[in-house]
Amino acid sequence: MIYVGIDIAKLNHFASAVSSDGEIMLPPFKFTNDYDGFHKLQSCLDQFDKDQLIIGLESTAHYGNNLVEFLVLRDYKVCVINPIQTSTLRKNNIRKTKTDKVDTLVIAKALMMNHTRFFTKYDISLLHLKELGRFRMKLIKKRTQAKIQLTSYVDQAFPEIQYFFKGVHHKSCYALLKEAPTAGMIASMHLTHLSHLLEVASHGHFKKETAKEIRVLAQKSVGINDSSVALQITQTIDLIELLDRQVTMVESDMESLVNSLDSVILTIPGIGAINGGMILGELGDITRFSNPSKVLAFAGLDPTVYQSGNFEARHTKMSKRGSRPLRFALVNAAHNVVKNNQTFKKYYDQKRSEGKLHYNALGHCAGKLVRIIYKMLTDNVAFNLK
Repeated sequence: MIYVGIDIAKLNHFASAVSSDGEIMLPPFKFTNDYDGFHKLQSCLDQFDKDQLIIGLESTAHYGNNLVEFLVLRDYKVCVINPIQTSTLRKNNIRKTKTDKVDTLVIAKALMMNHTRFFTKYDISLLHLKELGRFRMKLIKKRTQAKIQLTSYVDQAFPEIQYFFKGVHHKSCYALLKEAPTAGMIASMHLTHLSHLLEVASHGHFKKETAKEIRVLAQKSVGINDSSVALQITQTIDLIELLDRQVTMVESDMESLVNSLDSVILTIPGIGAINGGMILGELGDITRFSNPSKVLAFAGLDPTVYQSGNFEARHTKMSKRGSRPLRFALVNAAHNVVKNNQTFKKYYDQKRSEGKLHYNALGHCAGKLVRIIYKMLTDNVAFNLK
């Protein structure tokens, strides 16, 4: 076999190839992180039998993703190595040398010494799911921040309206505030126009009587008639609606990708394409976890351990030191499964009867769900609990 080690960087990568006997087949060389560089690497590898090549690179954020996909789609055997493995080999080097060229040989040596799994097209799909799931969480966080800001602006311009509508964040209120963002502007609107606007936005739920009540409320409002606040209200609503559309588009892409994978995780009642996609994307290849406990630790759902001398705490909180998106998806999924499956409902009720709070009980359900998901994905079997 010939082992190809690639050291990843943002602009330029280095690669070298070593045979099973330790003979350097390709001295370390540089290639750029672009079309020409990738094809330079491929032309260098073309002199070898593809079946005899094993290519390895360290897991380095997103910088190696393009190269991994380029090589996998061309049927090369590619391994993504944990940097801890190569770090150990570097420490064993007497001269403590670390350069990009030397690192390629270290990575090649790590390939020889460790059994690694080859990256597949399925793994690429999971990687795309992971990126989409995390991007969706960022969009939702931005939308939440925008909604909090909007509430603070409305508190200044027309504080009474949120109590009238029982909240600001729905289409009817947005439609009204986009056209008339202050109490003074609403008070001066023609009643016919105000009635029509509300009726269309609410799909007939709000009638003329509602429009009259809102206009009277606006006339008595203590809100300030400030054009700067009005501008912030209209633009914040535009931002929220933009983020709504973006979240919908991301979720649509996630759903298409999850459905194309035909994963058994979707057979769990209460788990749909979004939660299922986030779990699959964050977990990646399930075989990298030797048991469910390691999945729990990776998600940060494992309990913390506190021990000192002869004292050992019996009641501890979850560690929350793993993948936050995975932990969020698992707890959210557990909540849905509890509502859709009798076995999980009984388990949840049992934990509640033991004095556990709601989220504590959900954490236990998420742990149970992890063990089931691990078994399902490992053996590729459908959910079968009643």
